[in-house]
Amino acid sequence: MFYRLKLQDHIRVPPNLFSEDVNISILAMLKKKFDGWISKDLGIVVGVTGIDEVQDGIIIPGDGASYYGVIFQLVTFKPELQEVVLGKVKDLADFGAFMNIGPTEGMIHISQTMNDFVSFSKDKVLMGKESKRNLRIGDRCLARIIAVSYKDLSNPKLGLTMRQKGLGKLEWVQEDEDEE
Repeated sequence: MFYRLKLQDHIRVPPNLFSEDVNISILAMLKKKFDGWISKDLGIVVGVTGIDEVQDGIIIPGDGASYYGVIFQLVTFKPELQEVVLGKVKDLADFGAFMNIGPTEGMIHISQTMNDFVSFSKDKVLMGKESKRNLRIGDRCLARIIAVSYKDLSNPKLGLTMRQKGLGKLEWVQEDEDEE
């Protein structure tokens, strides 16, 4: 889920940015520090959206830079367990599918793609034996987040399923609704 947050931090503005407007310099340093930053508590920072307050700057002897207390806003994406997300299949492998979800991607194990025996073909298609449903790169799908791991902060892992009612490739969801 996407969140809009308000945070407070101290931002270092190097001397080479002193000739710029202080707000422009601080915004540049905030973006450099936070854009793409990943935290277990905040999720994935999508971007800094604005500055609410800038306190007086302090120059620390021996550094030469100015430090400002700043209250600012940013947008984050924090995947939540059991959340249903819309995504696009990025890649397929013999063990499952990778799906883009917002600024990150999740993995759907082959056993979680559909309620059928699923096989992987050479032309990168997952095919259901009984249902004849197929999953290809570029397909838009609804999936539920069933696992979130921040063990490696530079690469958080998301586990997804599409086996529940109302989930799967958008065409499958529509077909199931039409049958009812």
